[in-house]
Amino acid sequence: MSRATDFEGEADTVSGAEAQIIPLHGPGREKAAAPPADRDPREADAANQDRARHDAPVVAFPGSGGHAAPEPSDTDVLPASLLSALEFLRDRLTGDYTVDEFGFDAGLTEAVVLPPLRALYRKWFRVSTFGADNLPAEGGALLVCNHSGTVPLDALMTAVAVHDETPGSRHLRGLGADLVFRVPLVGSFARKSGQTLACAEDAERLLRKGELVGVWPEGFKGIGKPFSARYKLQRFGRGGFVSAALRAGVPIIPVSIVGAEEIYPKLGDIRLLARMLGLPYFPVTPFFPLLGPLGAIPLPTKWSIEFGEPIPTDAYAPDAVDDPMLVFTLTDQVRESIQQTLYRRLSQRKSVFRG
Repeated sequence: MSRATDFEGEADTVSGAEAQIIPLHGPGREKAAAPPADRDPREADAANQDRARHDAPVVAFPGSGGHAAPEPSDTDVLPASLLSALEFLRDRLTGDYTVDEFGFDAGLTEAVVLPPLRALYRKWFRVSTFGADNLPAEGGALLVCNHSGTVPLDALMTAVAVHDETPGSRHLRGLGADLVFRVPLVGSFARKSGQTLACAEDAERLLRKGELVGVWPEGFKGIGKPFSARYKLQRFGRGGFVSAALRAGVPIIPVSIVGAEEIYPKLGDIRLLARMLGLPYFPVTPFFPLLGPLGAIPLPTKWSIEFGEPIPTDAYAPDAVDDPMLVFTLTDQVRESIQQTLYRRLSQRKSVFRG
């Protein structure tokens, strides 16, 4: 096969057009125009090279479709976090955001509250979650959790786990003590992030709306207990959370948190100072108040959060909530489920800091 035939085949493959063979000599060969006498030959060579590049066909490689890559748009260049922040600021300036009847601001929670908490969750406490498939993708449920740690970081980490581990990125609506809502700024911020006062009426309304509601029935007895009583559940109150779940007909999900007990090991309590400040306790830990603000940094313990098997309540009769024995039995069942899970998780972890 001649060289001309080879070139024709290449032309058909590359450009899809018929190749035109120009002889090196003879009448079909046009004589190249000579550059003007007063022009630098190097400039002529450069002009000829530019013209050749301009006239050259675009070669379509397999899989490319023969199209040039599109220019990136401004939204492609900006990182997603910056775009989210800009959208949040735009909504705040234009007033295009909603707040529910309890004061919950979902946009503020996702843009301002969750990112720093997520950093603690992933980098500092390195939380591992188990049983996330027990959380319903939709509809109400009551999450009953153990409480510990001197400072209620366990409630915040549970909220991050619920949001990040559920398919629909659901928010946990926590029921907080009245002390939380009496503290300036903290109370309004808590409401905007989804918390509300721990009362049966609010809990039932949220559950009937199909929300995931979190409750910590040990209260200050659990969170403020001494380090020597770690992972020993305190009394669960009078079962008000069970009554709310029964009235709403939603499942109760026991939640067991390991790792929070050791972030601020409480060795003592300055009761006089606590009464002066209106606090349930003023903790003394190995580092606080000895080291001042540095002592307020939590220890980087390894956490685990396990969502247990749901306990259904919709099978009971409507008047079952008036049966104190049933309420007591369900309360004890939830408490025992959490306690046994804590013991099991503790027996499996290697150390406080490694999990």
